[in-house]
Amino acid sequence: MSKITVKDGTEIYYKDWGTGQPLVFHHGWPLSADDWDAQMFFFLEQGYRVIAHDRRGHGRSSQTATGNEMDTYAADVAELVEALDLKGAIHIGHSTGGGEVIRYAAKYGKGRIAKAVLISAVPPVMVQSESNPDGVPIAVFDEIRESTATQRNQFYQDLTIPFYGYNREGAKISQGIRDNWWRQGMMGGIKAHYDCVKAFSETDFTEDLKSVDIPVLVLHGEDDQIVPFANSALKSIKHLKNGKLISYPGFPHGMPTTEAATINKDLLAFIKE
Repeated sequence: MSKITVKDGTEIYYKDWGTGQPLVFHHGWPLSADDWDAQMFFFLEQGYRVIAHDRRGHGRSSQTATGNEMDTYAADVAELVEALDLKGAIHIGHSTGGGEVIRYAAKYGKGRIAKAVLISAVPPVMVQSESNPDGVPIAVFDEIRESTATQRNQFYQDLTIPFYGYNREGAKISQGIRDNWWRQGMMGGIKAHYDCVKAFSETDFTEDLKSVDIPVLVLHGEDDQIVPFANSALKSIKHLKNGKLISYPGFPHGMPTTEAATINKDLLAFIKE
């Protein structure tokens, strides 16, 4: 297994396949690099070098009790990028991974990152507050924390339904996709997953979005039941200096899996621009 050890001793697992321009994939909560199977395989076949890591506390990386917040996540990515000496890379993040991408780009990406993609991503900030009155109420995230702490085995089963839009009329439910989500989630550490709820819901990425001048593609499903489109993509695009938004009517939060053909096509077009 390929791993690096970062400054605090945490082991970060990663996959690194192929040659050519590097594409770095950042997964969502509470998943792992495996959530990018449909993209890793496709872009490897297209001649790209594809890299994906398991965030600390997730998947095959160390089950950390500390450092489960966005600044450390971004620092871990910076250490991985340096260890692999990646230059001209395109960083692609889904959900929580989108926050990780934009924080990395703002703090560490200069000279190493060429473009970024935010898919169903949490920026600018999810939680409701005086400055974000139409955000998601903190009670929702408190409930996620409570369910993660006390019954995550069942909660992770249940969450797959809205995650993939399987509660919508006419949805074709894949038990394999649901099982694979649960498998990835249960590989990670309960403490890290609990802490990460705060990281993805309360971190404010507004200044990160404003500070980057690389091309940034924002992809979001208009029927996203996990990260609402109006509170995320529609706001993020207004802060980006060089941003492009593509939205998809009816697509769910987990669209890189359920709508891989469409997402991969639009990613490839952006990468080749």
